[in-house]
Amino acid sequence: MDYLEQRRRLRQMVQERLDYGRDYTDEEVEDTIDEVLMEQDSLELCSVELRRRLRKELFDSLRRLDILQIFVEDSSVTEIMINGMEHIFVERDGQLQVLDRGFDSMEKLQDVIQQIVAGCNRVVNEASPIVDARLSNGSRVNIVMSPIALNGPIVTIRRFPDKPITMQKLIAMDTLSVEAAEFLKMLVKAGYNIFVSGGTGSGKTTFLNVLSGFIPSEQRIITIEDSAELQLQGLPNLVRLETRNGSEDGCREIGIRELIRSSLRMRPDRIIVGEVRGAEAIDMLQCMNTGHDGSMSTGHANSAADMLSRLENMVLMGMDLPLPAIRNQIASGVDIIVHLGRIRDKSRKVLEITEVIGCENGEIRLNPLYRFEELGENSEGNVVGKLQKTGGLLHEGKLKAAGFSGAVS
Repeated sequence: MDYLEQRRRLRQMVQERLDYGRDYTDEEVEDTIDEVLMEQDSLELCSVELRRRLRKELFDSLRRLDILQIFVEDSSVTEIMINGMEHIFVERDGQLQVLDRGFDSMEKLQDVIQQIVAGCNRVVNEASPIVDARLSNGSRVNIVMSPIALNGPIVTIRRFPDKPITMQKLIAMDTLSVEAAEFLKMLVKAGYNIFVSGGTGSGKTTFLNVLSGFIPSEQRIITIEDSAELQLQGLPNLVRLETRNGSEDGCREIGIRELIRSSLRMRPDRIIVGEVRGAEAIDMLQCMNTGHDGSMSTGHANSAADMLSRLENMVLMGMDLPLPAIRNQIASGVDIIVHLGRIRDKSRKVLEITEVIGCENGEIRLNPLYRFEELGENSEGNVVGKLQKTGGLLHEGKLKAAGFSGAVS
C-alpha cells in the first residue's frame, strides 16, 4: 500500500471514531489520531519521522488546510497556487515548484475552500464564484470556482512574511538605496501623497507597509482594503476598514467607494487605500485633494507614467469628466509615484521614484528623481545595479512646512 492510500485509509478510520454531532478540541482529535496510529501493525517498522509526518498530515486534513497547511506555515513560501485538486504549485525565492501530490478528493478541496471563506465571513459558490479572502496569519486568498474556472477550483494564496519587513531589510535586500530610503522617509513624515505602482508580485503592499512605518504616531490613520492585508505598526490611532460582498441572505455589498466616503467623517489625518482598481480612484483623489496630506495607495502599472494613464481610465469608470479636469485632479492630488518591479533574476527593485509637478497644456508633467540603472550581472547570475538620483525635488513646500527646509537639493 502506497503512502497516499495509507493516509486516506487512516483518515477514514479517524473520522469513523469522531462523533460529528459534537465539537472536539484539537487535543481530542490528536488523541484519536494517536490511538489509530498505535493500533496499526503496518506502522511498527516505520520510522519515527514517518509516524510524525502521518500524525501532522492527518491532523491538518481534519482541522486545518490539509496538504496546504505545511506551506502556509513555511516562511520560505511566498505563493501557493492550486489549479484543481491535483495540480499545486508553490513559489520559493522567486522560483515555482510543482508538488508531487494533491488533494485526496474534490470534496476535500471544496471543504478547505469553504473553511477559508468562512473564517472571514465570506461566501463562495456557483452563484458567487469569485471571492477574495484571507487566512488567520494575514495571507491573501483569491478563489475562483465553477462554472467560471473550467479546470477545477482555482485558489491563489499570497503569503506575507511573519514579521513585517522593515526599510532596513529592503536596503539589505538591495531593493533601494540608503539615500532613496531617507528621502522617502522625509516625504512620508512631511505629508506628501504617495502612490506605489508595479506589476503583480512586485511588492507594492509590502512597500506600502514599510512607508507607513514613518507616519508620526500621533496621527489618526484609516486604512481601506478589499481584503485586509496591510500590517501597519506603531500607530495607536488606527482604524481598519474592509469591504463586504453582498450575500443571498440580504447583506448588501459595501465597496471601496462607500468606505472612502464614510472615512471622511471619521476625522482622519491620512487615508490609506490598499489598492485602487476602478471607479474608487476618483474618491481616493478627492481625499488627497481635500486636506488629507500624506495619504497613500497602490495600483497595477508598468511604469510611473503608465500609472497616471491608468488612473485617468479608472476615474472615467466612475465619473464622466473632461480629460483635462481629471488630469488636473491627479496632478493636484498625487505628489510622488514609487514604481516597483521584479527584474529577470526575480528580485524586487524600486525602479523609479518620480515627482508629479503639475499639469501644463493638458498634460501631466513628471520630474524623475531616482531611476534604477542596471550595471551587469555577478557570478551567480544576479543583476547588479543602482538606484541613481536623476533630479531634485521641485515642490518643497510640504518639506519646509514640516521643518525639513534645506534637506533636499
